[in-house]
Amino acid sequence: MLRYPFNIINPIFTVILILTVNLACAQSDRPSVKEDQPPIMGDKKNYQVETVVDGLSVPWGMAFLPDGSLLITEREGDIILAKENNKTQIEGGPEVVARGQGGLLDVILHPNYENNGWLYLSYSSSEGEEDGANTAIMRAKLEGSQLTDQEVIYKAVPNTRKGQHFGSRMAFGDDGYLYFSIGERGERDVNPQDITRDGGKIYRLNPDGSIPEDNPFYNESNAKKAIYSYGHRNPQGMFKHPETGEIWVNEHGPRGGDEINIVKKGANYGWPLVSYGINYSGTTFTELTSHPDMEQPFYYWVPSIAPSGFEIITGDHYPEWKGDLLVGSLKFQYLEKLSIENNRVVKREKLLDEMGRIRNVKIGPDGYIYVGVEGKGIVKIIPKN
Repeated sequence: MLRYPFNIINPIFTVILILTVNLACAQSDRPSVKEDQPPIMGDKKNYQVETVVDGLSVPWGMAFLPDGSLLITEREGDIILAKENNKTQIEGGPEVVARGQGGLLDVILHPNYENNGWLYLSYSSSEGEEDGANTAIMRAKLEGSQLTDQEVIYKAVPNTRKGQHFGSRMAFGDDGYLYFSIGERGERDVNPQDITRDGGKIYRLNPDGSIPEDNPFYNESNAKKAIYSYGHRNPQGMFKHPETGEIWVNEHGPRGGDEINIVKKGANYGWPLVSYGINYSGTTFTELTSHPDMEQPFYYWVPSIAPSGFEIITGDHYPEWKGDLLVGSLKFQYLEKLSIENNRVVKREKLLDEMGRIRNVKIGPDGYIYVGVEGKGIVKIIPKN
């Protein structure tokens, strides 16, 4: 694995590789489906669904507070505190640019939240000199129904009026660092492979926003020092694996080529030089599905499912599902469950089929699966006896 990107250490090789990629401008004869990609099975409905919070529009993020209440972000900018069928509007949230895929996005708690009170929000922000918006990360505290002590700890630049690919999922690692994603903001051929630019990256910060000195590009001239990995398109799902401590992400591909990736320090995940997808028009932008200096996905989808939200099943409520992955499908409006054996996906199943666009999924402190559904709210999956 190369630790540094081509445009920094080997510009001649980069030019040759990009020219090779761009020569592919017509339909590809590559197989459209990975040979070992299992077909998806129908929804067996061996569970019940309970609505926990209703009347939500786009519940992008959710976090469980120690008292059992649920903190929910609505993409249009509202923060909702829900407990026992009561919903409270939280005041003092960040000013967001709710346009396209942008708005108020993820929310997570500091691992030591009960003692320090810090929560973290990701959102599209217009802060900066350029017109438009880009992804920002804020930390704040919740006092009653008011956000206080707000601190913007990262703001991607430059702003752009493009409305896609803000990324914005967050997770804390076992190392205590905050990991978060920023999509390539529709600048496919500019941002993902350039570590001097924001976009198309996974980042790592200390909880207070300072940058760890052992980040892979910390000592690289002109690099964005918060970058942890690069070559991503638009990661909208992220979790920390409970056994390995690894950070896992899922990310949108173009037409085909949605991916699951296990994040590695300094690694290049290939976008857009390597992909299993094609342009939305049906033309090909690369003939490469692999490269020795770029990471292969743990799994990919052809056709695309438009993944958002990502979780691994733990606890004892679902003994037959334990260790399976959950991925929301915006495109096909179901929750996909992936079974893994010997480090590969061997089975795909639909849950919540046709309930709506699945935006987020979490395992609650009670061990049950909670799912954010656009136009509906938050539902809980309860196995049938």
